Amino acid sequence: MSPTLRLYNTLTRTKQDFAPIDPSNVRMYVCGPTVYDYAHIGNARPVIVFDLLFRLLRHLYGPEHVTYVRNVTDVDDKINARAAERGVPIRDITEGTLAQFHADIAALGVLEPTVEPRATEHIAEMRTLIERLVANRHAYVAEEHVLFDVPSMPDYGRLSKRPLDEMEAGARVDVAPYKRSALDFVLWKPSKPGEPSWPSPAGIATPGRPGWHIECSAMSWKHLGEAFDIHGGGIDLVFPHHENEAAQTRCSFGTPAMANVWMHNGFLQVEGEKMSKSLGNLFTINELLTTDVFGGRSWSGEVLRLAMLTAHYRQPIDWTVARLREALRALNKFAYWVWEADESGLALDYDARAAHPEVVNALLDDLNTPEAIASLHRQIGDLSNREKQRDPNHNRRISEFRNSLTLLGLKPGRRQTTEDVLGDRLPLVNDLVAARLNARAKKNWAESDRIRDELAGMGITLKDNKDGTTTWEVTR
Repeated sequence: MSPTLRLYNTLTRTKQDFAPIDPSNVRMYVCGPTVYDYAHIGNARPVIVFDLLFRLLRHLYGPEHVTYVRNVTDVDDKINARAAERGVPIRDITEGTLAQFHADIAALGVLEPTVEPRATEHIAEMRTLIERLVANRHAYVAEEHVLFDVPSMPDYGRLSKRPLDEMEAGARVDVAPYKRSALDFVLWKPSKPGEPSWPSPAGIATPGRPGWHIECSAMSWKHLGEAFDIHGGGIDLVFPHHENEAAQTRCSFGTPAMANVWMHNGFLQVEGEKMSKSLGNLFTINELLTTDVFGGRSWSGEVLRLAMLTAHYRQPIDWTVARLREALRALNKFAYWVWEADESGLALDYDARAAHPEVVNALLDDLNTPEAIASLHRQIGDLSNREKQRDPNHNRRISEFRNSLTLLGLKPGRRQTTEDVLGDRLPLVNDLVAARLNARAKKNWAESDRIRDELAGMGITLKDNKDGTTTWEVTR
């Protein structure tokens, strides 16, 4: 009997067994980047979460039987505004930003999706959907706009489970005099001078451009069909974006569901505060990878990925320096067994299909990554004990451990030594530790504390032992 994948479905608010529509082609769509600026660390969370789900689905059904679509929004008000602000063509903004996005997420160990469609390449599909909605009386034309008629859909709000009066009062609902209902949303609008434009649907003479929501409906339809298995994204997209996507698609085709399972990752905050430019705590993936803006050092993509996986995807995550330091320490432990195998000449393949059963079972339970990571630590303890006992299955267990890392999208680099981390600062650290021991011997506690604080500022943690000696380690 094959293992059962259980996923939490936002649509039903329950965790349920996953049963694909067609096991020979498991289909997943995830909302990708709007390419107007570098992606911040909050944007990285859905990218990593659904990359992990993609890996797990490939593990269960075979790589050739999984289709993962992650779109690119390359026509949007924010893109237009950024191009105008910089005085450059819109394509310069979108191409440069997308290239940077690809480089940044590659560093996070993210696989390429099966298809990465761009909104601007699917205008024909958007026009077709809009024409169908108008013909089905689920959309109407008003002042050169095409709007979705929300009251025409009796169960609108089924995904977000918001009362209509609450949605009408929502801050993200646009107010316009030509709307029949306050909840009606734009499918197509006229373009302003200098903005991208295409021939409009529904008999509108003025060229225009699509609304945000119709883009995803068109791209998912083109590459996954009228209904598919999984739709993913951040929790902030449930309303209005995903609610409106589902409404458009279902009313276009008369289907009961756009996707059978809707999955959403939780919010990310930084050091206990909401991430925002005004607080100065909005860090891009690229900044964390290449500069010392967070914690006084840059961080590898493996550290960022592991730190993200230490929290369950549906829960909020507090992005802290302490979390990254702990991930770095864990990766150093993991790396010992990866490189120990390589340097011992063991012929071990990186094969996610041969991961440890504990890790697989944890992921099958709604991507329970904290439990999967706990299993990695248990495996390390087991490997250490069995190495001492000269267990004949030791090599197989190392292989299972390494393949567990592969399933999680982790491939630790060579273990960092103290010399690797400190470089030319190592002699200074040794001198300061010796000076502090001398100060303690003379009971000069003020000087001892001053040196401890200086070392802490360098990322060095001291441990005073009962025998009068001091050991230290690099903690960042």
